[in-house]
Amino acid sequence: MLLKLSFRNVLRQRRRSLLTILTMTGGFFLCALSIGWADGTYNDIIRLFTDTRTGQIQLHHKGYREDPSLYDKISNYEQLGSTIDDLDRVRAWAPRIYSGGLLSVRDQSAAGKLVGIDPALEEEATALSKQLVEGETLSGVPRREAVLGEGLAERLQAGIGDTVAVLSQGADGSIANEGYVVVGLIETGDMMSDRANMYLHISDAQELLVLQGSAHEIAVMTETMQGLDGIAAGIAEAVERGDVEVVTWKVFAQDFYRAMKADMAGMWVMLLVIMIVVAVGVLNTVLMSVLERRREYGVLRALGTRPSGIVSMVVIETLILSVVAVAVGVPLGLLGIHILSETGISLSQEVTYGGMSFQEMRAAFTPRSLYLPTLTVLLTAMLVCLVPALKAARTRPAEAMRTY
Repeated sequence: MLLKLSFRNVLRQRRRSLLTILTMTGGFFLCALSIGWADGTYNDIIRLFTDTRTGQIQLHHKGYREDPSLYDKISNYEQLGSTIDDLDRVRAWAPRIYSGGLLSVRDQSAAGKLVGIDPALEEEATALSKQLVEGETLSGVPRREAVLGEGLAERLQAGIGDTVAVLSQGADGSIANEGYVVVGLIETGDMMSDRANMYLHISDAQELLVLQGSAHEIAVMTETMQGLDGIAAGIAEAVERGDVEVVTWKVFAQDFYRAMKADMAGMWVMLLVIMIVVAVGVLNTVLMSVLERRREYGVLRALGTRPSGIVSMVVIETLILSVVAVAVGVPLGLLGIHILSETGISLSQEVTYGGMSFQEMRAAFTPRSLYLPTLTVLLTAMLVCLVPALKAARTRPAEAMRTY
């Protein structure tokens, strides 16, 4: 009977019911669009950051991440890479060697970071050649060539064809000293890296640093950003090396991850504002309905309806409106997210985040783009309607029928 009465009451005040539904639907739509927009933007940033630099998963010798050392190396990295390449959801992998050194060009000197890469594998993994601003990338065979970060080239006043003298230390304790011809300049978007990095063929770096057959890092590119922990666990199981640890970008790029988490707090603030807007709209409409129906509630109380029955009726009416609003909001939210994911929004000026520059923002559909707005609308409406419902339950029959 309560359900039948609730449906009748909703249909009886059609204009008010429609207004409440529109308020809830608007809140649902804005909430879904905000979450989809935030998820799409953050996913693009993360994908761009990991695809062009770090990879989604990395392998290191145990202890290297906490305290990078020339001696904490992965031996037989090619065998590990071959194993990784055969796994599902792995797109590419690339070995890297890292060391520091003193770099000199004529009378200019600067401290730099030596990065040994396999040009073919690195190109497949991060498309390094797309980041070139001048010259060409490293040759597929070791020729004692170098690619400099644009900032480092400015510090050394070096250009294409110049020879960079490198002074470092080998893994056997010897002095590492060699000259490399600059064949290209690169701009990754990370100013700090571009001011320090000098890229060498991995064979040249191994020869310079006495690290034959070894690498400090293996960067793994995956086909998807979903389920990275499971992919990392599968790699660790496949390689079967107790001296090697496998971690995702959330671990080896913790500063970037924390920055993302902190920035995402803004999304929750926006969600809170939307909840307040929905709550005020629902409270206003339900409270007006309760005040206008005081005589009706007085009659129900006079006929023996318990206060709990009055509360239940008001709550059921609000729940019906909420369910209708969610049913209307779901297709509207999906349509809005789809449009923004296809077309995106072009920014008039480039935005830099975590060293990455982008000029277009797109939305993306994730499950929480629907379940969070649904919970927001339903829970907000249920909580807000309790105040008018309790007010209606305290109606005094004689006073209500005499006054109204």
